[in-house]
Amino acid sequence: MSNQDYDLTLLYCRLSREDALEGDSNSIENQKKIILKAAQDYNFDNLVWLIDDGFTGTNFDRPDFQKGMKLIEEGRVKNFITKDLSRLGRNYLQVGMYTDVIFPKYNVRFIAVQDNYDSNNVESNDMAPIMNLFNEWHPKETSKKVRAVFKAKAERGERVSSQIPYGYARDESTPIGSKKSIKLIIDEETAPVVREIYRLCASGLGPTYIAHILKERKILKPSMYSYEKTGKYGAATDVTDPYGWNDRTVAGILDNEVYIGNTINLKETTVSYKNKHKIQRPEEEWIRVEGTHEAIIDMDTWEIVRRVREGKRRRDSMDGINKYSGLLHCADCEQKLYFVRGKTLKPSAFHFICSRYRKHKGEEQCTPHSIRESVLDEIILEEIRRITYYARTKTKEFAEFINQKTSAESRKELSAKSAELGRLKKRKNELESLFKRLYEDNVLGRITDDQFHMLSGSYTTEQKDVDLRIPELEDEIEALKSAATNTDKFIALAKKYIHIKELTPEVLLTFVSKIVIHERSEKRSKSATQQIDIYFTHIGNAGQI
Repeated sequence: MSNQDYDLTLLYCRLSREDALEGDSNSIENQKKIILKAAQDYNFDNLVWLIDDGFTGTNFDRPDFQKGMKLIEEGRVKNFITKDLSRLGRNYLQVGMYTDVIFPKYNVRFIAVQDNYDSNNVESNDMAPIMNLFNEWHPKETSKKVRAVFKAKAERGERVSSQIPYGYARDESTPIGSKKSIKLIIDEETAPVVREIYRLCASGLGPTYIAHILKERKILKPSMYSYEKTGKYGAATDVTDPYGWNDRTVAGILDNEVYIGNTINLKETTVSYKNKHKIQRPEEEWIRVEGTHEAIIDMDTWEIVRRVREGKRRRDSMDGINKYSGLLHCADCEQKLYFVRGKTLKPSAFHFICSRYRKHKGEEQCTPHSIRESVLDEIILEEIRRITYYARTKTKEFAEFINQKTSAESRKELSAKSAELGRLKKRKNELESLFKRLYEDNVLGRITDDQFHMLSGSYTTEQKDVDLRIPELEDEIEALKSAATNTDKFIALAKKYIHIKELTPEVLLTFVSKIVIHERSEKRSKSATQQIDIYFTHIGNAGQI
């Protein structure tokens, strides 16, 4: 290794995006002129340029700076020059560590030209700690200002993310590099794919199956489509698998409100101005602004998909998804109904039973409320056809009947649910007291361990049921308070779905919001009558219309 490989003088320049906003004084070219003149004045040779352009001073993990540190640790550096201390960094403690500990350890002379700092001149270094404090204060204040600007833009519904969602394109009136907020317009190439994803989901398919279909059709995945359009190679871009859609990508599209015209800002933030690691904000801190751009998906489809997505969380023992998932309720205990199917059962024997009865069989906490899926399909399909036909053909009479009926029933249902909620909250308090008493009795020897486990096990099961039901009831009550019948919307849907040939998941979820199954008039009697209450979307229980 030659002498020129040792006694190096490192000339270091750094510029962050925030520094660039302050004008040319901190530009790389200006830094280079100042540093080079200083090196010439000192008659330094073996000059090596190190430049980190676009890197914050609060983080020392910069490529060229780390390259310089490697040379220093190898003992090959004699001098290190920057324009000023802030170019070295804006973290008070770490800058001090380099100037006071690391550089002296390796006998490196450090010079910050415009701060008159020279490690060989002790008197010139007295103000360094104060200057480092000011340098750290600068990014902190800048971060506050930037966050305030972003929040103001977010509250106005402007996009604060530069990423363009799949299905949309950047409006040409806001070119890249413009200070104007990004405006979204529909991308006619990819918007049909988004609509197809929603259509497939509304038909009952999950993200995994949809991803498989898109891959089979050789539709470019979002990252590859972006790469082909812009030439930008992202972290998720894999040119060896251009059609490799996955369930996470599909789920992200299905759950994104951007497709109904809404902008949601500030979903993420950074830990601090020193740590740029992104973390998720709580949902209550998100800023949602509706109607900021043209929607790709209509609200009816969005609502259907929301209900399908909720149902996807409830799978049966054969890992299947039933179209009634989440819709069926027991008339007596109000628990969901459980779908019973199996490889040894014929499809005609597939049926639903009360989940409380199934869970506590033999304890007589409820009864089966059993109904076959094929029978339910016939009943629901016929009722949807009947009521939609009436809504189309006798629109005025239909609207008058529904509006009058719903008002009275809503008040009655709200009263019943409020009373149930009061009872459950009271029971929750009672159970907590019982647990305390049982524990004390067990500790004091009044009851044995076996007795304690038997009694506490029963109470624990009841407590779990109560804890699950209370938030459900609170949501139902809140929905009843805020809900208003939208007869016009139901009529519009009835006119849209004129020829309903079969009960698909889309048809079911478009028209039905809840189904209540009563017990048979005679248990286990095939000829016994069984009441079924159907609650339609937007109008509730239409009754004998």
